[in-house]
Amino acid sequence: MTKTYVITGATDGIGAAVARELFTRGDHVVALGTNPAKGAALVRAAEGAPGTVEFVQADLSLVATSRRVVASILRDHPRVDGLVLCARHFRSYRSVTAEGFEDNFALFYLSRLLFGYGLRPALERADRPVIVNVAGPGHDTPVTWDDLQSARDYDGVRAMFLSGRLDDLLGVEFARRHGDGPVRYVLFHPGTTATGFVGEFDPATAAFVEQQKALAKPATEVVPPIVRLLDDPPAAPLTAYTMYRELPLTGGLFSPADARRLAEITGQLLDAVRG
Repeated sequence: MTKTYVITGATDGIGAAVARELFTRGDHVVALGTNPAKGAALVRAAEGAPGTVEFVQADLSLVATSRRVVASILRDHPRVDGLVLCARHFRSYRSVTAEGFEDNFALFYLSRLLFGYGLRPALERADRPVIVNVAGPGHDTPVTWDDLQSARDYDGVRAMFLSGRLDDLLGVEFARRHGDGPVRYVLFHPGTTATGFVGEFDPATAAFVEQQKALAKPATEVVPPIVRLLDDPPAAPLTAYTMYRELPLTGGLFSPADARRLAEITGQLLDAVRG
């Protein structure tokens, strides 16, 4: 039976590579991205493949857009076998969305929360559903509780790592709330990878990115461990991996108390947007 997978950030790097693998083997992919030309190229690549892909153009840094897209997916795809969260956009300079959220916080954290919780009803109809959050778990960036959106002394790299830490806590809280259900939550670290490096860079960061491109492994090398997790999700409600190596979920980086604290703060922020 054809399986359905939703991938955010699906037109570049790891997301695009996973999408190609899935439709090449016969699955259906709902591919989300912002660039229509790249989306059209992904659709063309699926022509003649055993599987299919549908491209959804959407700016997921906006809460309203994420909510709208989630609702449309639930309507069109009542059953979703897996969700792969890859959307990210690096910014050397701080940017705020039209809804008032710092861009990393909005895209790299809030959109992943909205898709994970929002698609849960469709995921729960699958046999072995799984969410793979490609966020880089285990990084020891401190959570600045009084500045979650990097308003003070903004640094693009730190803001990105901070949002990744929030994704770790997102996984902890999702498992606490829904760990007795069928959906498995996996935090995944791809290591240094030559992704699309999508973003807006200052000259120094741009030079560093070019260096990384030359040294990093191709995105295709990250596909097998992710597909393995999609095909055979771990038994535990929450796990974390760097490629094939499982990471311990002990210590303060995966604190349940911090996860609940973050969930309460996030809930208030999202309620304000809804209002």
